[in-house]
Amino acid sequence: MQLVALAKNPVPSGGTVGTFHGYDGAELRYARWDATRLPRRGTVCLLPGRAEFIEKYFEVIADLRRRGFAVATMDWRGQGGSQRMLANPRKGHVRGFWEYDRDLIRFMKDVVLPDCPPPFIGLGHSMGGNILLRNATMPGLWFERLVLTAPMISIAEESLGTTSRRARIYSEVASLMGMSTAYVVGGSDDLYAMRKFEGNALTSDPERWQRTKAVLELRPSLGIGSPTVGWLRSALRSCHMLKADDFPSQINIPLLMFAAGNDSVVSTRAIEDFAVRTKVSSCILMPGSKHEVLQENDAVRTRFWAAFDAYLGVEMKVA
Repeated sequence: MQLVALAKNPVPSGGTVGTFHGYDGAELRYARWDATRLPRRGTVCLLPGRAEFIEKYFEVIADLRRRGFAVATMDWRGQGGSQRMLANPRKGHVRGFWEYDRDLIRFMKDVVLPDCPPPFIGLGHSMGGNILLRNATMPGLWFERLVLTAPMISIAEESLGTTSRRARIYSEVASLMGMSTAYVVGGSDDLYAMRKFEGNALTSDPERWQRTKAVLELRPSLGIGSPTVGWLRSALRSCHMLKADDFPSQINIPLLMFAAGNDSVVSTRAIEDFAVRTKVSSCILMPGSKHEVLQENDAVRTRFWAAFDAYLGVEMKVA
């Protein structure tokens, strides 16, 4: 199981790459690295968003290792280098987000706990943030702290193309009619990251956009197309769970959340409202940032790392 290397996106040295079995035996790709500097601070478990893949986070992995963290990451089922669930490999389908929950358990037990040093910090983006929040109320949680970038607490209506209520009715009815594995209306096999940079909803940084595009040009099998009806139904159900009045108060570990000021993929307001209702959380608004905070321009990323370092007590030495 190889990682895709580019001159402008080299594989971080010294990593271990392989597969582990999801809850149902599905073959899922993972990678882990040791820290490159002392003092050792534990392990960051990096959980990406929908349609993402390990190669997209090489720069972030290097940033974390320089801070003394080991890093463990994975590709969710149905995307990246992990097993697809449908005959069409461009359809990143799940029956429910409970499948991600169970795969996360296997990732922690089979990859992280045996070979990665504690304490464990969860770093999740978008869908990855949703999954971490789903598990944040569970007994025996592995993580001491969570850091979430643009967590998917509510999908932006601009992204849905309609209201959340109508999207949920559509996805529920269409699924009951046997259409759960079909693309949503207007969906296709096309890879969003292969589109032109201009007008994209993910990042204002052209070089990082092109870097992701170059990986997919070399290995298009890492990409997936539009959401399926079943994925949309599952995502909306999960968001509904997180937005329940009593859910935030059940979280007892510290949270640091970053909301992107120019996000048209997930709702910035929902992130801010969630933070207010959570016992031990902070929310930092990132003005000028589109959805992918960690793939943004240097100014946005500098603000992110300053807040991250302060939150985790990291002191970066200036060379």
